Amino acid sequence: MTDPTISHLRVDGATLHYEVRGRGPLLLLIPGGTGGAASFDGVADGLAADYTVATYDPRGLSRSPLDDPEARQRVEQHADDAFRLLELLSPDAPARVAGCSSGAIVALHLLATHPERIERVVAHEPPVVEVLPDAAVHRALLARVQDTFRRDGLMPAAAEFAAGLRRPDAAPAEPPASTELRPQAPAQTEQPPQTAVQAEQPSQAPAQADPPSQVPTQAEQPPQAPAQAEQPAQVPVSAEQPAQVPVSAEQPTQVPVQAELSPQAAARVERTMADMPYFLGRIVPSFMAYVPDQDRLKALSDRLVLAGGTDSRGELPYRPAAFLAERFGTELVHFPGGHTGLSTHPTEFGELLRKVLSDQFAEP
Repeated sequence: MTDPTISHLRVDGATLHYEVRGRGPLLLLIPGGTGGAASFDGVADGLAADYTVATYDPRGLSRSPLDDPEARQRVEQHADDAFRLLELLSPDAPARVAGCSSGAIVALHLLATHPERIERVVAHEPPVVEVLPDAAVHRALLARVQDTFRRDGLMPAAAEFAAGLRRPDAAPAEPPASTELRPQAPAQTEQPPQTAVQAEQPSQAPAQADPPSQVPTQAEQPPQAPAQAEQPAQVPVSAEQPAQVPVSAEQPTQVPVQAELSPQAAARVERTMADMPYFLGRIVPSFMAYVPDQDRLKALSDRLVLAGGTDSRGELPYRPAAFLAERFGTELVHFPGGHTGLSTHPTEFGELLRKVLSDQFAEP
């Protein structure tokens, strides 16, 4: 793997850690979950043969600290961070952008607000559940998860969340595993330790309740995406004002690091676990309450590629992309694996992403 150039960008309320490798037109990769820049380690080198590839840790996660750790998180501000990176790294030319899970939500808002700066966007399973006909059910799920977080702590809430991402007809799984909505760990060849909670992760952080989110993203085999449990009870929650849970709700238990993990892999797993309270308490309720401008996106659909996982059909993170593709009259492109296909099938995922980003790409 090529060592990237690491830098920091000061933005409103935070300092972003970002990494750049390769040369050519800019490709900005927006991670989901708690994976950060490391979630794209399995594909970045391959893409760097054709692009200047930029990856980063979103504000508040991993190596991108917030000025105010209690600050409310908004999709709009995260999209503005991505825009600042575009302005810095490609001031004179539009860029290509790809996002997974919660990072795909950021990519959608970035396209809607700054289309002049975007040549093409690939959005892999953005969990914009407010576009779905049964959005009220998912608001109830989010309210239930946040209530569990406040009352019982991180692990039970993460388990509740993971169960809610599964297909309604799926058989109950063993301990719920991760999905790309979960915080994401980094990609690796060494297998990370399994624990009760999993992040939306490429590298394997723990396998169980993981707060889904992307996004959602590597070679350390992530846990299988959770199947779905019974529908949660309906609890009214305002889409505009998602409930915020104090990040300090309960620190996740320390992950025992296996001896075979390299120090770098162990550090990534530790970062993923440390970020989970922030992800589940601040990112999930705000991002999944986000309502995209569907008319605006439809008008820009010639440069938007909506994507889903071949193995995640019918799961909650998959459904919004399928719904929007049908509404826009475009094809849903299927990537290998499920919500965390970026982690589980990095080689195939990267090859298809290169094709989809290409100017010659034709939708099936």
